[in-house]
Amino acid sequence: MGDRVIAVDTNVLVRFAVEDDRQQADAARQLFSEGDVFVPKTVLLETEWVLRAIYRKRRSEIAGYFRKLLDLRGATCEDETQVKSAVEWFSSGMDFADALHLAASTEASVFVTFDESLRKAASKVGARPPAKIPRRKP
Repeated sequence: MGDRVIAVDTNVLVRFAVEDDRQQADAARQLFSEGDVFVPKTVLLETEWVLRAIYRKRRSEIAGYFRKLLDLRGATCEDETQVKSAVEWFSSGMDFADALHLAASTEASVFVTFDESLRKAASKVGARPPAKIPRRKP
């Protein structure tokens, strides 16, 4: 990253994605065109929620938007490799938050959860580390 890196908030990503406020969308586009924009994972997490819950965007639309964002020349995402994995797993059916949690756990040998749907979804997409349900030993 360069000397003048600008981190963005969720509302900037949302304006950039949905363009529902022309002035803010134009400002967001200009910001990204000037380069050196940093996107924290937490902002992506919140952006997915806003696009899904507030704007009623489909999974494919959100995943497509995230892919375009990751390909922008002037944008850098925190832990970009992990985020790319999370976007692909999300695109294949996982909850985005779960996918991001799992993708951020690459240093672990296993991801332990009581969430059976997360375990099944992670198994279905071949996520690593594998998600497991902890079992109490008799």
